[in-house]
Amino acid sequence: MAGMNLNEQVDHLSGFLLRHRRVLVLTGAGLSTASGIPDYRDKDGVRRGRTPIQGPDFRKSEAVRRRYWARSMAGWPTLAQAAPNAGHQALAQLEAAGRIDALITQNVDGLHQRAGSSRLIELHGNIHGVICLDCRTLHRRADIQRWLVEANPALAASAAAGADSVVPEARPDGDAEIELNDLQDFHMPSCGDCGGTLQPDVIFFGDNIPAPRTAAALEMMEQADALLVVGSSLMVFSGYRFCKLAAASGKPIAAINLGKTRADELIGLKVEATASEVLPRLL
Repeated sequence: MAGMNLNEQVDHLSGFLLRHRRVLVLTGAGLSTASGIPDYRDKDGVRRGRTPIQGPDFRKSEAVRRRYWARSMAGWPTLAQAAPNAGHQALAQLEAAGRIDALITQNVDGLHQRAGSSRLIELHGNIHGVICLDCRTLHRRADIQRWLVEANPALAASAAAGADSVVPEARPDGDAEIELNDLQDFHMPSCGDCGGTLQPDVIFFGDNIPAPRTAAALEMMEQADALLVVGSSLMVFSGYRFCKLAAASGKPIAAINLGKTRADELIGLKVEATASEVLPRLL
């Protein structure tokens, strides 16, 4: 929307919501940056930081699990302390007012629920839960954090102090960019019910979204008459597919996103600004 100021762009976006009765919203990490949770990618869609842990590697390698839980212990406080921002709250209010019909999020931070969104699918799971891979018991991540800190006091103290050997930089999935010199003495959590292997209740890279969740999300897309993308570069196919489906069925697509997206050629209306700045204006 070159040549238009932000107010004019918001007016066009407001008209988009008025013209379409059942707008499906797809959100990504860019929505949560105003809550203090960093984004995965830069404005060109290039991933920041190291390659994320792959699900199959996590399950087959104790060393990978040990590294994950050590880094997660350092990165978790950022997610635990995050609160919904004006963008999350605006989406919940737009849903309550009937301006949007449903919401699919690629985020795992749980902020949509806390803001009050109800017709919601968390495509990649929720980092606030931890599941036992053996007995399938679901644990609260906050409880696991308390155990980790008590079992690993030296590492916890170093991470909190920002020591040279442990310099935490939180990631959007609760992991952290830290350098760890020695993990041999790190104590990993296990299931309190059966002693089994614990994994965060999220979809790792290399894993598939559960079929029932995928089916429910695709049904939302089928029922929608328009798609609004918020804070996502759409570089991951699980999000990009919804733009492909919308375009294939002739449903218009709008986006609020800083920088390029994988679906720029499919998007008819794009506002290049932060979600926390644009969404409240739609109210």
